[in-house]
Amino acid sequence: MTHILAIDQGTTSSRAILFDRDMQPVRSAQQEFRQHYPASGWVEHDPEEIWQTVRDTCRDAAGEIRVAAIGITNQRETTLVWDRATGKPVCNAIVWQDRRTAEICARLKADGHEALVTERTGLLLDPYFSATKLAWILDKMDGARARAEAGELAFGTVDTFLIWRLTGGARHVTDATNAARTMLYDIKSGAWDEDICDLLNIPMSLLPEVLDCAADYGTTDLLGGQVPIMGVAGDQQAATIGQACFTPGMMKSTYGTGCFALLNTGDEPVASSNRLLTTIAYQFGGKTTYALEGSIFIAGAAVQWLRDGLGIINDAAQTGELAASADPEQEVILVPAFTGLGAPYWDADCRGAVFGLTRGSGPKEFARAALESVGFQTRDLLDAMQADMGVQAKTVLRVDGGMAASDWTMQFLADITGAPVDRPTVLETTALGAAWLAGMQAGIYPDQNGFAQRWALDKRFEVGMNAATRDRRYAAWQDAVGRTLSRP
Repeated sequence: MTHILAIDQGTTSSRAILFDRDMQPVRSAQQEFRQHYPASGWVEHDPEEIWQTVRDTCRDAAGEIRVAAIGITNQRETTLVWDRATGKPVCNAIVWQDRRTAEICARLKADGHEALVTERTGLLLDPYFSATKLAWILDKMDGARARAEAGELAFGTVDTFLIWRLTGGARHVTDATNAARTMLYDIKSGAWDEDICDLLNIPMSLLPEVLDCAADYGTTDLLGGQVPIMGVAGDQQAATIGQACFTPGMMKSTYGTGCFALLNTGDEPVASSNRLLTTIAYQFGGKTTYALEGSIFIAGAAVQWLRDGLGIINDAAQTGELAASADPEQEVILVPAFTGLGAPYWDADCRGAVFGLTRGSGPKEFARAALESVGFQTRDLLDAMQADMGVQAKTVLRVDGGMAASDWTMQFLADITGAPVDRPTVLETTALGAAWLAGMQAGIYPDQNGFAQRWALDKRFEVGMNAATRDRRYAAWQDAVGRTLSRP
């Protein structure tokens, strides 16, 4: 038994990917599931549908092959509560995108509690995270609070719920990276925070045990026999692991619908002065490694807008060709604040804008502006991270996700950040990270150093833009953002 099965449970679909002894994907299965929008700003998933898609894709991907171990990576912050006796959820899962607890967060901020939350958890007081979602469920679901106080209910993020189901209720556990995204976990002491739980009136008996990313998470008979679950990490941390960003100063950036960038800061958490998040990158052998994280709301979604909103392209692959042939004399700037701006601005109320249009502006210039907006926003994050770290040297940026396949976009990214950009041969780094955790724990895959040495470069994009042009272009972006923000 030398194959490892990675469960990649995402926001819109569940995937299972089977990796061989050489850490190469050999079989996969994927199923989408429904998104539920019961009210404006609310987003829910049916936990039973999540479970069914995970169960079915695992069996499809594994087939008749005997699996040595399972690794799990998952959408983070999404919140579930279920009955310990029956395993039945008390309501739909509240998804990380859900904004129903905005008023709770605003009230807590007004009462002066954000400093405590940030100091303990590294996070901002925001509906994005699990804590206020859990409090809402306890307050709004009939009998939920009384049942929670009686010890009858369990809370978990998606990884915890899946492990509960996979092990038949034998294990109520999570890993440190998922715990760090709940806004209930003290990332310095490595324990659930009693003060924050008291603040939100959350019984601590609801909370799972927190383990290392590579650990014994129990066994499952889902595939026949008993298969151990040996690795767990939230999706962005799994991508960081899959990119072998094990040295302080290494940075990965994942380009999908949005973009998430994580910078390894080593064994000490770095408090951000630039509205970035301080979080856990991974935890091995009881030793925690920390990261700074920045979130870009719109990356690949800007290309989707060109296709679906403006109708100027038929598929994403066209954007690079159009951008390359755009008029170099026109410097159109798109600020893609379609749903506000993420880090380091955190302005939910501003909206998208386009600057620099001329009578000659057309599809080519719009395509270039959309792709360049991803580079500009990444420069925002990279500069903020460098400022928080107190260093000036630009790190090498390891990239993955769908947009990383675009040579034009990656070259502009290197040019505008002033840093080399490395694209690996394997772009499925999230699933690879989960697989490596389980395979390493099972003794099939190499240790950290061995895994890092096997990371393979597809292409490096070197900086080609001179400093004067880079500074002028970035200053124009900053001016455009300043005009777009809802507040000075």
